[in-house]
Amino acid sequence: MTKKLKRTVKADLGAFIERLQLLPPPQPAPPKAPHPLTGLSFAVSDVFNIKGFVTGFGNPDWSRTHEPAPQTCPVVAALVDGGATCIGKTVVDDMALGVSGESKHYGSPTNPASPARVPGGASSGAAVAVAAKLVDFSLG
Repeated sequence: MTKKLKRTVKADLGAFIERLQLLPPPQPAPPKAPHPLTGLSFAVSDVFNIKGFVTGFGNPDWSRTHEPAPQTCPVVAALVDGGATCIGKTVVDDMALGVSGESKHYGSPTNPASPARVPGGASSGAAVAVAAKLVDFSLG
């Protein structure tokens, strides 16, 4: 049986709140080994600080009343320094508190394996981004 979905599926399946690019440093000259994460892309939930961007915890009201992060959190910086490219911040439940993965502010990400079902979990955008192969890995 086929059900008609009540919402439009976005190109990124609604996984992202904000797109950005944190590029890795240049590769070292031979004979040094290349960065271990070269060629991999990742996303982070809207709970990780990225310099120059507001961490909103899935809530646009919080984002409007807070300043951009003065620095990138250590785990994200380490991944970028290791050669991976961060391509965006993903949807989380409001204030990162919840288990359904549905966002009243940004819309609920679409579960790529079963669009009629919620993706589940507070870090639903991160899970959808990986499941849909929009990124290689994600921090949720």
